[in-house]
Amino acid sequence: MRDKVMGTNQVMRQVIYALVLGVAAQVVFFGFSVLVQIALAIVTALSAEALVLRMRGIQITPSLCDGSAVLTAVLLAIAIPSIAPWWIIVLGVLFAIVFGKQLFGGLGNNPFNPAMLGYAFLLVSYPLQMTQWPSEFQGVLSIFELSAVDALTGATNLDYTKTQLMLGESIGALTFENISQMWINLGFLVGGIYLLLRRIVFWHIPLSLVLGLVLMSGVLYLIDPSSYSSPAFHLINGATMLAAFFIATDPVSASTTPLGRLIYGFSIGVIIIVIRVFGGYPDAVAFAVLLMNITVPLIDYYTQPKVFGK
Repeated sequence: MRDKVMGTNQVMRQVIYALVLGVAAQVVFFGFSVLVQIALAIVTALSAEALVLRMRGIQITPSLCDGSAVLTAVLLAIAIPSIAPWWIIVLGVLFAIVFGKQLFGGLGNNPFNPAMLGYAFLLVSYPLQMTQWPSEFQGVLSIFELSAVDALTGATNLDYTKTQLMLGESIGALTFENISQMWINLGFLVGGIYLLLRRIVFWHIPLSLVLGLVLMSGVLYLIDPSSYSSPAFHLINGATMLAAFFIATDPVSASTTPLGRLIYGFSIGVIIIVIRVFGGYPDAVAFAVLLMNITVPLIDYYTQPKVFGK
């Protein structure tokens, strides 16, 4: 049992290490409030997990030390706006840990990605707070300084671009958010490659997700470039690389067969574009992942490799 827990802890730590470059880029462009949110999320996640485990009569220390709650907290913290009120991340992490993980029986039993379940809960419940990001470089301004300054916030570049295209307007040159999102996605891409080299994640899901996203957005762009964004735009904006390497690859809620992983990742990429283009939310990673989480048992059932000799 100890070896299994320690193995899980090592995997979780490797994933957290791989997030460092992307998080560092977020801090550069959005300020130290990103680190404040991460710290608050970790404290909330560990406290919530300990409380639920105590109520269930389960030993607390092994579960807290496996690193899964910390990773869930970090993933959710870096997915929400850096200027969101402090209670947003607290509510989101509580929902992710309690309803997304522990009520299903803990790590290994959750059918949905806990971080994305918490994100979807926040986005549906508090859409205003979840869609306002810094509209210009904020440097080292903290979350407490920014929370009351409405002039410093704005819609995400995905939402702005979608609105402009619907109005028949041109996109124009690269904006600040294009540049910031490009560097942030590059940081997560480098971290994802590190995970591939360390064999922490399989290549099937990241590659197929990117392929599905590129093909779907490419087809729409070829049909009408004036109404749809290019594949390159979708690759460098939003949480594309974070989704491909850190979210969709969750070993518990993702598909487990080789062919199943390809179907799973490709479908997430396609759904991301469908929701981004035709849906009401600017980014779609959480909903795409959760929708495909539902289909994982069916995918795995029909993609099981043949047993040798049969």
